[in-house]
Amino acid sequence: MKPEVAIPLQPRGLGGAPAAGPAGQPRDYVLWSFFNVLLGYALGYLGCLCFPALIFSIKARDCKVLGDLEGARRHGTRAKVLNIICSVLMILTVVTLIVIVVIIFTSVTT
Repeated sequence: MKPEVAIPLQPRGLGGAPAAGPAGQPRDYVLWSFFNVLLGYALGYLGCLCFPALIFSIKARDCKVLGDLEGARRHGTRAKVLNIICSVLMILTVVTLIVIVVIIFTSVTT
């Protein structure tokens, strides 16, 4: 009888946390938050809705600098969720604006 051979799906040491940056450090999402705030103000003053994400991102970066990795991970997760919500709102705003412009141009030309 032959022994069964198990082949791992991932090499050892590459199974880190999905929200971890280099060397297992938690991510802070400051650039994504800043981009959301700037784009939000460009798209009808939605940037104020993205300020909490920016604040949590800065808190995550501060916690990471101070060595509080659990706090950085917690604030980074909140920033990520808020950034996703803001990004979805931005996409919906852009799609709505495109639809409105198309409807206006088609009604004007007919």
